[in-house]
Amino acid sequence: MRKFPSIASISVSIATAGVLLATASGCSSGPSNSGQATAEGTPSVSPSSPTTTPAPSSPPASTTPSAVTSPPPSAAPSTPSSVEKQLAALSLEQRVGQLFMVASKATGAEPGTMEALTKYHAGNVYLSGRSKAGTAPTAAVVSALTGTVSAATTGGLPLFVATDQEGGYVQVLSGPGFSTIPTALVQASSGAAKLRADAATWGKELRSVGVNVNLAPVLDTVTSPEFAPSNAPIGHFQREYGYDPGNVSLLGNAFADGMKDAGVAPVVKHFPGLGRVVPNTDVSKNVRDTTTTRDDPALEPFHTAIASGTKWVMVSNAYYDKIDPANIAPFSATIMDAMLRADAGFTGIVLSDDLCSAEQLEAWSDADRALNFFGAGGTMLVCADPTSIPAMHQAVVQKATSDPAFRAKVDAAALTVLQVKAGQ
Repeated sequence: MRKFPSIASISVSIATAGVLLATASGCSSGPSNSGQATAEGTPSVSPSSPTTTPAPSSPPASTTPSAVTSPPPSAAPSTPSSVEKQLAALSLEQRVGQLFMVASKATGAEPGTMEALTKYHAGNVYLSGRSKAGTAPTAAVVSALTGTVSAATTGGLPLFVATDQEGGYVQVLSGPGFSTIPTALVQASSGAAKLRADAATWGKELRSVGVNVNLAPVLDTVTSPEFAPSNAPIGHFQREYGYDPGNVSLLGNAFADGMKDAGVAPVVKHFPGLGRVVPNTDVSKNVRDTTTTRDDPALEPFHTAIASGTKWVMVSNAYYDKIDPANIAPFSATIMDAMLRADAGFTGIVLSDDLCSAEQLEAWSDADRALNFFGAGGTMLVCADPTSIPAMHQAVVQKATSDPAFRAKVDAAALTVLQVKAGQ
C-alpha cells in the first residue's frame, strides 16, 4: 500500500488555479439500535431520551452563496510546480472526483461505493457505520478500496482514507488490535500530555490498517455541564473536551497533535461550532445557532488548530443567525471563505459534514447541494450515501464546463487537495 505523506503547510491561490487552466489538457470530460452512525460519525439516536425537533422553516430549493470580496490574487509563478503539473494532467471528471469523500461500510464496500470510486473518479473515501472485526479484516477492506486507484480512475493519485475514531459513542473501528477509546470528556481528564500520547497510539492503529485521516477531534465548546444534555449533537454524547474555549483548545488540539505524531491527519470540527445548538442536523431540520458571532471566543480552538498546521477543517450543517442567517454553513461564503480563509488564514481542505443523508439538507436536490457547497468555497464534500454521487459529480462537471468562474473554483479546490496529498 502506498505510504501516505505527512501533512505540512501549503499555500494555494485562485491565481495558481488560473495557471492550471492555461496548462490543462483541455478535457471536459450515539449510535442507532444497530450500532450505526450517520454522516461523519454523529450518533443518529440518543443513548437515552429522544430529541424534540422544532418545526422547520422551508428554505428555497437552491440557495445562492453569500458574497464575499476576495483580495486581489498574487502573481502567478512562472514555472508550474509538480503538483500543478499533476492537476493539469487530470481530466475535468478526475479533478471533480478529487473533491468528493464517499462513504464505505467499514465491514466492506457496497457496489455504490465502488462505482463512485471507479466510474465517478472519487478520490477519497471514509469507513462508516461500525465494525468490530479488528485490524486484519479492516486492512483488507481498505486494501479493496485503495486497489481502485489507477490512471483511469484517479489519475494514479492515492486515496485519502478516513474514518471516525473519536471515542465513546463515535468509534467506527473496534475489535482485536483497536483500543477502546473513551469519550472526549473522559479523555480530557487525563491531561494534555497523556492525551497526546494516547492519541498517537490510537492513530498508529489507524495507520496500521491504511487509514490516514481521522474525522476528529471535536473542537466545539459546549456552553456548560448543565446545558450539555440538551446539546443533542455534542454534549449529550460527551464529545466535548470541556466547557470553555481555552480547555477545549488545549485538550482537543492535544488529540490532534497525537494523530499527527502517528502520521494521521486530524480533521477539526464542526466549524464554527455546534456547542450551542439543541437539535442534531443529522436527524433534524432548521437547526440554528442564534448566538455565535464572526469573532466569537468559541472559535479559539479552531484558530489554534489552524495556527499549528492542521490542514483539515469540517464545517457544520447548522445555520448561524449572527453570521449568515440565510445560508447553512456549507453554503456560506461568509463562513468558509471570509471566516476560514481570510480571518483565520486557513489554506487547507474545507470539508463538509455529510451533505447526502442529513435531514438539515432535505430541502435541496443532490445537484444543488454540491453546486452550492463548491460555489461558496468548499473544498471537499462528504457523502454518506454513495447513490447520490452520480448526480452530484455530473452537476459539478456540467457547471464547470459552462461557467469559467465556477471552473476556477473547481480547479483551485482540486489543487488544494493535491497539495495536501503531496504534503506541501
